[in-house]
Amino acid sequence: MDDSNSELESFRRQWRAEVTAKAKEDRKPQPKSTASASKATRRPVLATRYTAEKGAIPADDQQDDEPHVEGPPLRRLDAHSSNDSESSKNGSTEPTSALEHYEKAVEKETEGSLGDSLNLYRKAFRMDHRVDQKYKTKHFPPSSFSAKPANPNPSNAPVTVPNTAHHSLDGPPQTIKELIAGFAGLSIETAPPAIEGTEAPPCFLAELPDEILIQICTETAMQDVAAFVKLSLVCKRLAYLVATEEQVWRRVCLGSEIGFRAMHYDWQREILGGPIEEDDPVLEDDLGECASSPTEESLPLGKDQVTMALYKNIYASSWRQMFRLRPRIRFNGCYISTVNYIRPGQGSQSQVTWHNPVLIVTYYRYLRFFRDGTVISLLTTTEPSDVVHHLTKELADTHRNGGAPHLPSTVMQNALRGRWRLSTMGDNPEAGLKDAEGDVVIETEGATGARYIYRMELSLRSSGKGAKNNKLVWRGFWSHNVPTDDVAPFTLRNDKAFFWSRVKSYGMGS
Repeated sequence: MDDSNSELESFRRQWRAEVTAKAKEDRKPQPKSTASASKATRRPVLATRYTAEKGAIPADDQQDDEPHVEGPPLRRLDAHSSNDSESSKNGSTEPTSALEHYEKAVEKETEGSLGDSLNLYRKAFRMDHRVDQKYKTKHFPPSSFSAKPANPNPSNAPVTVPNTAHHSLDGPPQTIKELIAGFAGLSIETAPPAIEGTEAPPCFLAELPDEILIQICTETAMQDVAAFVKLSLVCKRLAYLVATEEQVWRRVCLGSEIGFRAMHYDWQREILGGPIEEDDPVLEDDLGECASSPTEESLPLGKDQVTMALYKNIYASSWRQMFRLRPRIRFNGCYISTVNYIRPGQGSQSQVTWHNPVLIVTYYRYLRFFRDGTVISLLTTTEPSDVVHHLTKELADTHRNGGAPHLPSTVMQNALRGRWRLSTMGDNPEAGLKDAEGDVVIETEGATGARYIYRMELSLRSSGKGAKNNKLVWRGFWSHNVPTDDVAPFTLRNDKAFFWSRVKSYGMGS
C-alpha cells in the first residue's frame, strides 16, 4: 500500500512539473511578423515579467534557469516600449518649417513617391517662396564649387570681336586681303612621301613657270568658272592666282562664252527664232511708247565701251568684282519659279461633312536662255526633275503639236518659243550707267498661236550672301493682241520669283 502511494505521489510531481514547464513556454512573447530580417536573426528575447500592478508571479515561474535580480517594477517591453519609440520617431521627423518640407519632398522624390513630393513642394513654397535658394545654400554652399576663371576679355569687346586672350603679341589678325597678299611669294609644294624614307611623288604643276600656270587657269575658267574658283582650295599659290590674277578674269568678262559679250542688249532674233526682220511686231508698254529694241544710234556707248566704263567707274578696276556683281544671264542652267496657292474644294454630295475641303495647287514656270538670243518659256505642273533635261530647242520644235502620251511630248507640247534682251540706258535714259542695267525683257509667242504675243519684264537680283545674279523678280507681264493692237496685263497675284538652277546636261549652254 505504501509503495502504491509513493508511486502515485511521484507521478503527481512529474505531471505538475510538465504542466508548469508548458505554462512557462506559453507565456513567452512571440516575435512580431513586421520585424525586419536583421532583428529576426538575433537571439530570442527572454520572457518579460509583469509589474506588481498585474499581480505576483507564481512561485513555480520563479524556477528559471536564468538568474535574475529583483528590482523596481518593469513595464512590458513588447507592448509599450515599441509604441512609445514609434510615436517619438514620428514626432521627430514630422516637418515643420519650409526648409524641412522641401527636404522631405526631395527625399520622397528620390524614393519615387512623386505625389507626396509634389504636395510637400507646394507646402514648402506656400510657406517661403525662396525655399529652393535656402536649400541650395544649405546643401550646396558656394565654397564647394570651383571659382570661375578671371574675365578673359577685360576690354568688354562685343561678342563678334575675336577674343583678345588668344591674340598674339604681333597685333590684330590679318584681313582676307592681307592674308592673300602674304601668299604672293609662295610656291606650289610637292606632296610628302607616302612612306617615310622613300622618294616623294612628282608634282608637275610645281615645275611649271607662271605663264603656263596662268594659261592653264584661263582655260579652266573658260570651261567652268566654278571649277576655276575651286582651284583656290588646292594650295596657297593657286589661291593667290584665283584671287588676284586679273588676266584670267579679264578674259572671262570680255569673252563671248560666259562673259558680257554673250549678253544681248538688243533683239537678235525674231520671236519664233528666225532672223530679225524690219516689220517684226513689238509690244507697246502702258505709257504708249514703243518698247522695241534700242538701235545703235540711240545707245550713247557701244557694248565694249559700256563694259570698260563700268570697269573703271563702278567696279574699282577689278575684273573679278565686275564678273560677280554686274547683271548677266546664265546659260548653264534654267530659271524655275515654283508657285503654290490654296483654293476651296467641293465637298462630297453623298456624305454629310462638317468641314470644307481645301486644295493646294502647285505649278512651275521655266525659263531657259540661249546664247543666240532665244528663250524657251514653259508653264506646267510637272516637277523640275522631269522637265529640265527636255528644255531644248530641238525637242520644242519636234513636240510642238504633241500627240504622244509620254515624256517629253507631254511637257514640251506646251513650250513657248521667244527671245530675250537686257535693258540699257535707251530703256531708261534718266538712270545712271549702273542702274540702267539689271532688267530682262522677254517676248514669247502666245499659247493660242500667232495672234498673241506675251511680254515679260523681270529684274536680276541675288539671293543669299554668296550667290549673285541667280534670281529673276517679276516687274510686269502683258499680252499683246497683234490684230487689234490691244495690250492687257496679267495679274501676278500668285506668281513667285525665278531662281536659277544649274543643269549638268546643259554643259556650258548652247
